[in-house]
Amino acid sequence: MNISIPDWLIVTGGIGQIFTALIYPFIRHKVFDWYNDVKKLKPLNQEIAKTYGWYIQGLNFSFGLITILLTDHLKNQTPIAFALTLLIASYWIGKVITQIAYYPMYDIPKKRIFQLGSYGMNSLFVLFAIVFALLAVHNYASIIS
Repeated sequence: MNISIPDWLIVTGGIGQIFTALIYPFIRHKVFDWYNDVKKLKPLNQEIAKTYGWYIQGLNFSFGLITILLTDHLKNQTPIAFALTLLIASYWIGKVITQIAYYPMYDIPKKRIFQLGSYGMNSLFVLFAIVFALLAVHNYASIIS
């Protein structure tokens, strides 16, 4: 199966991942008041929550940077390209599943900008999942043939 994914779509996914990394501090602070909620935790749990937040932000930024700088390598149909695109696809597919399974039970603040932002971010997550799943399939197809 030969799937052709245009470079502009892959780079768009990379830019979007960097955007999510850069916007997360604003979302945590302004939309969800996350830091005040974290302050209610025990000190060790506060640090764990903050650390995981930074890990997520760092992964999003790193995946975006890798995507933009190594676009050709992500689709060159090598085992490492397959492994990396499968990892990134799994990460974003997991994010989409988590959004669907757990987040609808929480209220997004009622300001229209936050409601629109929620749709925009979820659309980006789905885009990332699709682009990297397609890349993984593209890379896998040549490995097995």
